[in-house]
Amino acid sequence: MASENIREIVKEKYGEAAKRASTGQGSACCGASPSSAIAGCDPITSNLYGDEAAVIPATALQASLGCGNPTLLANLQPGEIVLDLGSGGGIDVLLSARRVGPSGKAFGLDMTDEMLALAEENKRKSGLTNVEFLKGEIENIPLPENSVDVIVSNCVINLSGDKDRVLREAFRVLKPGGRLAISDVVVRGEVPPEIRRSIELWVGCVAGALSENDYRQKLQAAYFESIEIEPTRIYKVDDAKEFLGAAGLDVDSIAAQVENKFISAFVRAKKPAKAAQLVL
Repeated sequence: MASENIREIVKEKYGEAAKRASTGQGSACCGASPSSAIAGCDPITSNLYGDEAAVIPATALQASLGCGNPTLLANLQPGEIVLDLGSGGGIDVLLSARRVGPSGKAFGLDMTDEMLALAEENKRKSGLTNVEFLKGEIENIPLPENSVDVIVSNCVINLSGDKDRVLREAFRVLKPGGRLAISDVVVRGEVPPEIRRSIELWVGCVAGALSENDYRQKLQAAYFESIEIEPTRIYKVDDAKEFLGAAGLDVDSIAAQVENKFISAFVRAKKPAKAAQLVL
């Protein structure tokens, strides 16, 4: 499927999710039905933030469509500049802003007007002043090169139809020695073609997922080093039945084929400290 088509469908679906969250209905994602809302959005997005949920606006949590908690694992330090790719309702941006403190800054980048409007409202509710939301595509980051200490992202890069460009752009805007610290869905083994063809699962974090080996190769091709892929959750057949059934697929024939093949992972990588001379 062409990357332009994927982008437009993702934009439409995530715009709808933002509208639901802004009215307190929660968000449907990852193949889950709207009725699952915020309490689960199972199997991918449930129970990711724990006690941190208490310090952010409820609508930021309701709009969360992620598969991990990258800000918790990124080891953010006071004074750092952080960029969240595909920031949605702003949950990871607001949490990052708290961690880097007033001397740091957290940017959020999203292409969906509805999500950006929700994120700005959540910023207002939070009272944080070291936050800025930008409109744009993760394949074309609207920031100068060597301007960011840390890039986080939460189950978004797998939605892009041009992941190589996303990673090249991430490398460009990171400062030498800067860190990539993202949560994403990763595949182990072969994926049934029915899933790859399902646009609902493209939007829902699954069908566009890379294998562990492909992820490493793409990061290396973008000149990243110190690459680590750490599983944080492994999805079982019972998890698969929910998102496969919601996408209208034959659950009984496919579910067993995805046992242990989809994982949420924390992906770490660094831009070399002497990277200014590299040309992408």
